[in-house]
Amino acid sequence: MDFLVQILNNRILISGVLSWLTAQIFKAINNYIINGKFSWERLFGDGGMPSGHSATVSAVLLSTGLYAGFDTPVFAVSAILAIVVMHDAMNVRLESGKQAHLLNVMADTFEKVTGEDLPNDKKLKELLGHTPLQVAAGCALGLLIAVIVRVTG
Repeated sequence: MDFLVQILNNRILISGVLSWLTAQIFKAINNYIINGKFSWERLFGDGGMPSGHSATVSAVLLSTGLYAGFDTPVFAVSAILAIVVMHDAMNVRLESGKQAHLLNVMADTFEKVTGEDLPNDKKLKELLGHTPLQVAAGCALGLLIAVIVRVTG
């Protein structure tokens, strides 16, 4: 049972989870303001403002430095992880979302022109990645939460 207490007292983990949760809540609120309806998908889904992935890894990065030291191997690993995750969110996953949108448009056009239904009746998920602004906002949020967790703990 000691391991559970250790997990619940892990300030680095708390910082990362709290940052992700805060980003997801902001996304749901954003979606509600823009579309006038609540969406559970926005609360748990990818894409949107701010980036939950970026918030999480930047909070873990700064918290690791603050608690373990900025000259430690674990900080180096968290730095590389943060760079890879944020780069992936802005590039690979953003482009995948654009491709999904194009494929959905092509499938709709095909069905309208031919009158035939394609075998896959589900649309591809289009909101996958983030713009640089969404990643920057997520990163800033994660850094802020890491500082708050450090100051309050």
